[in-house]
Amino acid sequence: MPNWLLPENIADVLPSEARKIEELRRKLLDRFRSYGYELVMPPMLEYLESLLTGAGQDMDLRIFKLVDQLSGRTMGVRADMTTQVARIDAHLLNRRSVTRLCYAGSVLHTRPSGLHATREPLQIGAEIYGHAGLEADAEIQELVLASLKLAGITKVRLDLCHVGVLRAIIAEDELARKCDAELFGLLQAKDVPGLQKLTAGFQPVTREALLALPSLYGDASIIAQAREVLPKMPGVTRALDELDLLIRQVGNADVTVDLADLRGYHYHSGVMFAAYVPGLPNAVARGGRYDHVGEAFGRARPATGFSLDLRELARLLPVAERKSAIRAPWGTEPALRQKINELREAGEVVIQALPGHENEQDEFDCDRAVVFDNGNWILQSLG
Repeated sequence: MPNWLLPENIADVLPSEARKIEELRRKLLDRFRSYGYELVMPPMLEYLESLLTGAGQDMDLRIFKLVDQLSGRTMGVRADMTTQVARIDAHLLNRRSVTRLCYAGSVLHTRPSGLHATREPLQIGAEIYGHAGLEADAEIQELVLASLKLAGITKVRLDLCHVGVLRAIIAEDELARKCDAELFGLLQAKDVPGLQKLTAGFQPVTREALLALPSLYGDASIIAQAREVLPKMPGVTRALDELDLLIRQVGNADVTVDLADLRGYHYHSGVMFAAYVPGLPNAVARGGRYDHVGEAFGRARPATGFSLDLRELARLLPVAERKSAIRAPWGTEPALRQKINELREAGEVVIQALPGHENEQDEFDCDRAVVFDNGNWILQSLG
């Protein structure tokens, strides 16, 4: 095997693509800050039990594990930063007020999360802690759309769901509650024959509602349809009311509702959403409410947020234009050094040609040069 061969779904990022990703990261973090979000930087490695706290069994399969040579305990390489940020809010900051936190960093997955997905996403996201009202959910959805707009994407489909619908439907049916993991898988796959078989022994009202969920997918009118076909349970009504309110807050975005799309069912506690854009087969951003994650860290806090993969998002951006730069000769003369320093302090890119070599860059177009003329170093156009 060649020494330069990388593992599957792991890739280097070359200069022009790396610049797109980094410039987008800076724009997004600046936008988060304009909303009042504070940047945190969780560690790449943690003890495994901390990474798995409140994250569900599926996260256990996504985490690379290793043994800490100092303590002998099992550690994990983070596959998601959300629980880490929840730990920071609950255990380290320990504030009573509303807290807005954001983050950006690499995560590592044992398997790719979707078609053509990398196993090393560059995750960026924002979270609000301490407010249980829908105002926080609405702000997070607004921030998702604002983030995608910064990347030049205005055609977005926001797909909404609510875990409260399923939980309310099975709450009074003991057999259904025992089968919630199987129900989750069948609903996610919209496997109606499988649902018919599994629900044969459920209470009639429970069975009828569960069989209706896979067909409750479409535009905002699905909310009215769901009110007609689903049982008039307080939990169902409350969940549909919340979805209805958030749909009206979204504005001009294309909104769909899928009451059977329960990805993250065991992790989330309320509204969930996924953002889809033309050109990507997978959701570009996912988020929702997860009020119970902080409990495992000793402090329950209402929480909602979202995250996205900067690498996937950057793939949608046009090829970065080469940046204008200045070519300068190599030399140690004080006047030359002063001229180069002045140009760099003014924000210019100045590339010195090393003796005997030509410069080759993907990113820079040297359209000017520093030349010696009439006893002075001056800037001259190469056009």
